[in-house]
Amino acid sequence: MRVVAAMSGGVDSAVAAARMLDAGHEVVGVHLALSQSAATLRESARGCCTLEDAGDARRVADRLGIPFYVWDMAERFREDVVEDFVAEYAAGRTPNPCLRCNEKIKFAALLDKALALGFDAVATGHYAQIREVPDGSGVRRELHRAVDMAKDQSYVLGVLDAEQLARAFFPLGDTTKPDIRAEAAERGFSIAKKPDSHDICFIADGDTRGWLTARLGEQPGEIVDTDGTVLGEHGGSFGYTVGQRRGLGLKVPAADGAKRYVVQTRPETNQVVVGTAELLGVDEITGDHARWCGAAPEGIVSVGAQVRAHGEEIPATAWADGDHVEVRLERRIRGVAPGQSVVLYEGTRVVGSATIAGTGTSRKD
Repeated sequence: MRVVAAMSGGVDSAVAAARMLDAGHEVVGVHLALSQSAATLRESARGCCTLEDAGDARRVADRLGIPFYVWDMAERFREDVVEDFVAEYAAGRTPNPCLRCNEKIKFAALLDKALALGFDAVATGHYAQIREVPDGSGVRRELHRAVDMAKDQSYVLGVLDAEQLARAFFPLGDTTKPDIRAEAAERGFSIAKKPDSHDICFIADGDTRGWLTARLGEQPGEIVDTDGTVLGEHGGSFGYTVGQRRGLGLKVPAADGAKRYVVQTRPETNQVVVGTAELLGVDEITGDHARWCGAAPEGIVSVGAQVRAHGEEIPATAWADGDHVEVRLERRIRGVAPGQSVVLYEGTRVVGSATIAGTGTSRKD
């Protein structure tokens, strides 16, 4: 099989490429240039896709003896990930750019180009597993959690559909991260001890609020409690998300001394609403933009629901109606914001995902 190995310059994608080669595939390494000025992206442990990372990926490809190319995806990345990120925050939602990158770039733009050039599949260094399960018409491919739960990335892959999974390989899903580093060292990769990338790659200093302000401008507004009493000021409601406690700068302390959190942002009035932790609890989630890693569920199904990349999985029931999903959690959870993704599981299998459109409560705890 002819396979494009997406090589970020990190240890995970390096070992993934090596494993695909060991498995007998014809492998070509591809590094994605996601910025028109790569030096503006984070360096080393602060992100991926920098000039340094491209060089690291090329050295690994040379050691493996495979062809290596840099594919320019900067314009697609800007439109589908960066601009989407800004628009979502401006609309009062909290997006996950990693999910959008997987959906729109790595398993759409990259996969489409690979197939157009005659390749059969794309391999990445994500920590997840694909299992082949016999069914009546042959074999279907299912997406499952990784063995290493501390590194499991199935959540950010929950946007992939059955056709994309049929063309995807995740060679690291059966191995823990320490063993991957040890394998990289055994293979002689100089990046064996390279720190993991983290946070948002296109925000150079990690200051999301400052980065958004530079693009959307200062928009002074009020921080209010649920009764409308003004408690402070802010520079733009886009800089806040549900569940946030730090950085509020409230001028009026709570009468009972309780900590206060963002419970809502109102972009239409540019207000940030704060309240006690109890107001954050929800057990109902509605979602749109549903994506299924196989057939869509029929009727009411029992699932596990996860709303953050490394968040807790909560027992729930769910049902789908076209692009719309309703989820009922067995207990309340806090800090669920519109724009986040809810990913549904059946055991370790990823059923699918949806973008959170709203939340609510159905019971008293």
